[in-house]
Amino acid sequence: MATSMNCTRWLVFTLYILFLTLFLSVISLANAADDIVFQSGNQQKLNVGVAKARRFLLYDVNPGEGFNLRRDVYMRMANLVGALGETEDWTLVLPPWGRIYHWQNRHLDQVRIPWSTFFDVPSLNRHIPVIELEEYIKIRGKPEIDQILYLQSYKEGWSNGKFEEKVDERDCIDRPMYQKDSDGLYRGWFWGYEDVYAKAFKCVSIQGFTTTIAPVLINNITATSVFLDRGEKISHKYFGQAEYWKARRSMRFAKHLTDIGDDFRRGFLNSDDKRDKTEVTEDWRDMRRDPGSATGGPYIAVHLRRQDYARGGRKDVPTLQAAAEHVEGLLKKLKLKIVFLATDAPKREIDEFKKYLSNFKVVNYVPPKVVLEKYMDGGVAIIDQWICAHARYFIGTGVSTFTFRINEERQILGFDPKMTYNRFCGHAEEPDCEQPSAWKIVY
Repeated sequence: MATSMNCTRWLVFTLYILFLTLFLSVISLANAADDIVFQSGNQQKLNVGVAKARRFLLYDVNPGEGFNLRRDVYMRMANLVGALGETEDWTLVLPPWGRIYHWQNRHLDQVRIPWSTFFDVPSLNRHIPVIELEEYIKIRGKPEIDQILYLQSYKEGWSNGKFEEKVDERDCIDRPMYQKDSDGLYRGWFWGYEDVYAKAFKCVSIQGFTTTIAPVLINNITATSVFLDRGEKISHKYFGQAEYWKARRSMRFAKHLTDIGDDFRRGFLNSDDKRDKTEVTEDWRDMRRDPGSATGGPYIAVHLRRQDYARGGRKDVPTLQAAAEHVEGLLKKLKLKIVFLATDAPKREIDEFKKYLSNFKVVNYVPPKVVLEKYMDGGVAIIDQWICAHARYFIGTGVSTFTFRINEERQILGFDPKMTYNRFCGHAEEPDCEQPSAWKIVY
């Protein structure tokens, strides 16, 4: 009986050894297959690089810049992160909105505003990885930025009057906005977040593009998080080309704002996407419209910038009467009877403009208190732009980025450039003044 039990044990042990040998052989074959995948030429060698940690790019813009110029700087930073992402894992941290000159409702607390208030953040993520600042702080576990690079021009300007791409660490030309505290940490304005600080700071002179700074961030900076202040100092490398338009097309407005604009169109302008042929796809990457495919609602949209433009006596700013007379001519030519007015003008000037067009219906969006308090001046501006983008015909203000962003939106929706790229001639210009250049979308 004992001999029988010993034989049984020996048999079980032998089967276990055979199974283990077979299992290890399978694993060895699998590893050999992986070795072959990573072979370089005919060398039988596995050469695996060390995985690099995720890095973060933060940025900000000169405080005096407006909402729509900041949108342009976002596109530059987005394409910079796209370029960096070809080598390392980078994520763009979206700078909270606030303290913008054109936002005139001073009674509102318009700081620390997340991008999701104004834009469709998942849509941005279909282009490059982005996160809000508060998410970044949660990921890092503390309100800490490793390195500030304060961008500035070269004090001596262009060498011999010629443009040359270059970037160098230099002494600060102006007094830095960040100061060391008693712990050796840099404090300053970080989008209204008083607890945010940076561990290191330096001024960098740059003359060039996103492609000029990218090698510096990869090869010369080891910090996990880098903050580029004065991001507007970096220029587009491929303005108007495919990468530019990818970033621009990804910048869809937040649905809660476009819904308000759509409700206004239906209620006051007899306009909706189906009739206007302005329907959009869920994913911007799937949307391509031929110029002229959109017809737009039965109204003319007007962006008439006043305030600082009018006060400054700019020669390219029309008088209210001249602007109204020009619009009247367009209404008659296009056989339309409704005007939508987007303007920063005070109420008395809006009333004056409407008086000149008393034979037509002139409407402007006046936000209810709940909308203004929830979405603030930036949200109201986007609603204005959205409504302008869907008009049969649009005319704007020269050299205004507000107008230019509407031009782009209409291009994306498929409007005829001739119905889009138009501006008023100023009081000191000829009646047939030069009109804006049309920028064709490159896919």
